[in-house]
This record gives sequence, C-alpha cells and structure tokens, in this order.
Amino acid sequence: MTTPEFWQLLDASTAAATGNQSAQADYLSEQLAALEPEQIIEFECQLRQHLREADDFKIMAALKIMDGFVSDDSYLYFRCWLVGQGEAVFRQALQDADTLAQVAQEPYQEFENLLYVATEAFGRRTGQPKEDETFPRAVASSRGLSYDFGAETTGEDWREEQLPKLLPRLWKKFN
Repeated sequence: MTTPEFWQLLDASTAAATGNQSAQADYLSEQLAALEPEQIIEFECQLRQHLREADDFKIMAALKIMDGFVSDDSYLYFRCWLVGQGEAVFRQALQDADTLAQVAQEPYQEFENLLYVATEAFGRRTGQPKEDETFPRAVASSRGLSYDFGAETTGEDWREEQLPKLLPRLWKKFN
C-alpha cells in the first residue's frame, strides 16, 4: 500500500463514518480485509510511519491545551485521532498545530481503535485466530516501526506558560 493509497482509504473512512469512530474503524477493517495480507501489513506500516511523523512537540502542546495533560497513552491515541482525520487535517496540523482549533471538539480527541484495524482485518482475511509474528503489528515492529520506542519527538520543547502564545487559537477555544 502506497502513501497515496493509505490516505485515500483514511479519507474515505472519514467521509463514510461522519464523525463516528467506531463506524470509521469498522469501515477501515472491512476495506482492509478485502485486500491481500501484504497490503494490510503495509497499511500498518504506513500508519506507524505517520504516527511517528506526528510525534512533534507542537502536536503534544495541542493535546496539553485540549485535555489538560499528556501521558504516553493519551499522546499516542491523540496522534491516532489526528491520522484518522484524514490527510488534509493531518498535513495542516503538522505545518501549524493551531489549525486543530478548527476541527477539535470537546471532549478530548482520541482514536485508540485505529491501532487495531489492521490486526483485525488481517485475522479475518487470513483466518488466523491468534496473532503471531506474521501479523501486521509484529511485521511493522520487525521493520523498526515502533510508535512507542526509539522515536524522538521532533520540534522545540515548550513550557506550560508558553502555551497561550504558542497555540493561541487552541488556547482560546479550550481555556
């Protein structure tokens, strides 16, 4: 699965789900289950690459403003939400995290289920009941595509008192 194909699938899922993340995850899983196992694995690899790409201090600052805190899990699930918004929102946010003020709503934005769609689809497609080293997550990890370990947060770190000036539209909307 190429990067354009990945984003085409994400954008289609966003449109089909109309804001319902469970429906979006189901849509993605169904679409992926119709593909060859190698393509499902490549979806997982693309997802992990984009989660790592979004690992930036300004994205983290956006989460801090919206939710009031940042933990390892909340930051990962927030980046899943960001990917789940589709390519245009994702790219805009990477250029200027303050653009998230246009799309983010209370309560806190997260999309943990995005982490599981490839695994679910792969199991359905291959008929394998248990996850093993052939599943997308294991293959992606073996390629060094971990979203938890080994990745460095990019950009410039911030202090809490800098947030109102760093992301003023988000600050105004959520504080």
